Amino acid sequence: MAALLLGQLRSRLARAPSGAGRWREYRGGPGTPSSAVRVRFAPSPTGFMHLGGLRTALYNYLFAKKYKGSFILRLEDTDQTRLVPGAAENIEDMLEWAGIPPDESPRRGGPAGPYLQSQRLELYAQASEALLQTGAAYRCFCTPQRLELLKKEALRNHQTPRYDNRCRHLNPEHVARKLAEGSKPTIRFRLEEGAETFQDLVYGWNRHEVASVEGDPVILKSDGFPTYHLACVVDDHHMGISHVLRGKEWLVSTAKHLLLYRALGWEPPHFAHLPLLLNKDGSKLSKRQGDIFLEHFASAGFLPETLLDIITNYGSGFAGNQMGRTLPELIEQFDLTGVSTHSALLDLEKLPEYNRLHLIRLLNDKAQRLQLVKEVRVMVEEVYGEQLEDRDVLSDASIDRILLLGQGRISRLKDLVSPAYSYLWTRPAVARAQLQTISGELDVIAKLVLGRC
Repeated sequence: MAALLLGQLRSRLARAPSGAGRWREYRGGPGTPSSAVRVRFAPSPTGFMHLGGLRTALYNYLFAKKYKGSFILRLEDTDQTRLVPGAAENIEDMLEWAGIPPDESPRRGGPAGPYLQSQRLELYAQASEALLQTGAAYRCFCTPQRLELLKKEALRNHQTPRYDNRCRHLNPEHVARKLAEGSKPTIRFRLEEGAETFQDLVYGWNRHEVASVEGDPVILKSDGFPTYHLACVVDDHHMGISHVLRGKEWLVSTAKHLLLYRALGWEPPHFAHLPLLLNKDGSKLSKRQGDIFLEHFASAGFLPETLLDIITNYGSGFAGNQMGRTLPELIEQFDLTGVSTHSALLDLEKLPEYNRLHLIRLLNDKAQRLQLVKEVRVMVEEVYGEQLEDRDVLSDASIDRILLLGQGRISRLKDLVSPAYSYLWTRPAVARAQLQTISGELDVIAKLVLGRC
């Protein structure tokens, strides 16, 4: 199935319109030249690509292409215990299927690679060491058992669990002795009062005094792998990321990341946090819903353009609701200042209607229709195979005629190989038992009919 889906991939990339201008026109914009715009989609390969991930990737892609910048795929695979086999490949496969391939990625390579965090451990070690040298970080020797006791005690007292910063007060001699004994510490970042106020390009001015509500966070685990907070800061800096467009769930953590940028002496990128994408009833999209994964929609016969259209139409960042927008139109119309802070409620029951519109558009393009003819032929062969008595029904002319007659009546190509349309490919057949229920004189009628033939 994956090979068939990728075989059906058609190029939908388009150049952004000239005169797109500079980022300066956006609120909070730094005046960065359009050629310097670099954004990234950085999922964790702990599951296959789903609608929520597609929305984040799409908005990054649209922003990059509108300003003739670069769209980067970086896989955050530092939590080795939760990796799902095949997920990394699936994420990039589905971006290509959706028509929004990255400019740089694990598969494509690029000047800022490697694009797998597990291959960038030296960079995280260097950053951690720099923070240790300046006193912005410290080694923590607390055991998992002690941390679990702290958590249970907080919950028992109806408090939010937090680290008590015990190891930030260890003297150098104690640290040296623990290291000499072979202890493997974690590295914690020292949260200080005085979090910066920052302007999010969607949610406006924000300030979160994380030091007053959180303990010092681990930034490097004892196995040498970083946590998200350190890894995203280090990677965004070294990859030259200019704008970070990510989900709203990371808005509060941004204050922590800005403290890390300040401690490392680096200039932070500009942040835009995207509102949640929810089900129609307001519930969260969940990976436990098998029908939110892109492979489900692809195998069900929905076009990639359809998914891009529906998640933007129910979202924001565009002038009004308009069904049937193509990728070039989405690039041209995308406006980050128009992204609302309200969650997007996605009505997937409308998906067939959206797909019908995009299928009609493809059928009206002769070159695209020829590609669809080939896809229908493959589906007919797979579904009916030896039942095909007349191979002429598989000719280009025959399938082309069927497609033109069916436009507006079908919402998906695979509808044409459903039982309702089987008469297009095979001779109708009715089981003898079914006919017997209609009339008990089946044999008499059959002889009369055959005798007239």
